[in-house]
Amino acid sequence: MKVKVGIIGGSGYTGLELLRILRQHPSAEVHVMTSRALEGKKLYDVFPNMHGISNLTYLLPDDDKLYECDIVFFATPHGVAMNNAGLFLERNIKVVDLGADFRINDSKIWSNWYNMEHTEESLLNEAVYGQPEIYRETIKEARLIANPGCYPTAVLLALKPLLEKNLIDPSNIIADCKSGASGAGRNANQATLLCEITESFKPYGVSGHRHFPEIKQELESISECPVGLTFTPHLLPMSRGIEATIYADLVDSKADILACFENAYKNEEFVKILPEGVYPETRSVKSSNYCQISVQYVEHSNKLVIMSVIDNLGKGAAGQAIQNMNLMFGLNEQEGLLQMGLLP
Repeated sequence: MKVKVGIIGGSGYTGLELLRILRQHPSAEVHVMTSRALEGKKLYDVFPNMHGISNLTYLLPDDDKLYECDIVFFATPHGVAMNNAGLFLERNIKVVDLGADFRINDSKIWSNWYNMEHTEESLLNEAVYGQPEIYRETIKEARLIANPGCYPTAVLLALKPLLEKNLIDPSNIIADCKSGASGAGRNANQATLLCEITESFKPYGVSGHRHFPEIKQELESISECPVGLTFTPHLLPMSRGIEATIYADLVDSKADILACFENAYKNEEFVKILPEGVYPETRSVKSSNYCQISVQYVEHSNKLVIMSVIDNLGKGAAGQAIQNMNLMFGLNEQEGLLQMGLLP
């Protein structure tokens, strides 16, 4: 028996990426894809790469066929999963929300950042933050997963070993991050048109980005103390990928930082630590569930520079969601996710 999967919000990049990865998953199959705007259309009418591969038809997100699934992925804007996840949980159908509805533990903080009231406090309290390299054992027992944001994934994996070992000063961490345009979604948006972003590079959300409270919450959970964080995202003229360059002050300049990272992730398939002097590139993890990390100590400033790359649609979204699904159903965590980065 294969795990039956439903994807709510199947018209966007994340929904399509879920379908692409699950298409080659030996223990799961996509049973339902939904979209209000595309209801009744065949997937291949919308996405030409589906010709001869998928015969699925888009259904409405309230179609009863969703209740035949074992798990439902919400690849939807914030506010959708919050108001609908309970319908599936009542029927013992597991839920992974790739949106933001359950990522922030405090409903008031969530409401301040997302400009709407959080209406499901009980589900918020139940949801497990779906970062397998941090919460693996809890994820295995969960029925509701808050899949992490893309920027938070790159930053948290880069800082986890350092905060756990108290190797950096947590009061002044700078995360300088860059993302490809697919992170903005598939809807028409002037700011992400080809002529607006090509041959250009710009920061955005400098005064406050919605991933900030998520990153801060999880860093403080790891460090068990307050964290001073400056987070600045940037838009790159490429389709997919995230690079995070993070600056922190070392507590002990003689510590073997590379060994610390290698030991922390030696049993983690999806986190690769690069040799000294080798710096990560987004193309190395494109279309994969891998994260590559490099560290460099800058002696004259006592700064540690940590560089982390992921694919925002892979390890930053759909790949990580499927990694969580594997854990929730007792499957091999790596199943369906071992594709290498796509080069060139």
